Amino acid sequence: MGDQESGRPARLRYRLLTGPDDADFCRRVSDLLADGYRLHGSPAATFDGQRVIVAQAVVLDDGNPVVVPV
Repeated sequence: MGDQESGRPARLRYRLLTGPDDADFCRRVSDLLADGYRLHGSPAATFDGQRVIVAQAVVLDDGNPVVVPV
């Protein structure tokens, strides 16, 4: 289920990243932002008794902006 022309795997429109709150997690989020994703909502954090676990949703826009009246 990849992009046949480029050989790259298809990019999901929505991703939820989770993991320990460390430099690797920040790098994963930063890499996706550099790849065209944008943050969706606020990050979440919890403590599992040993370390802080965080989550951040990102979305990939299809290039067609949606205007939401307020």
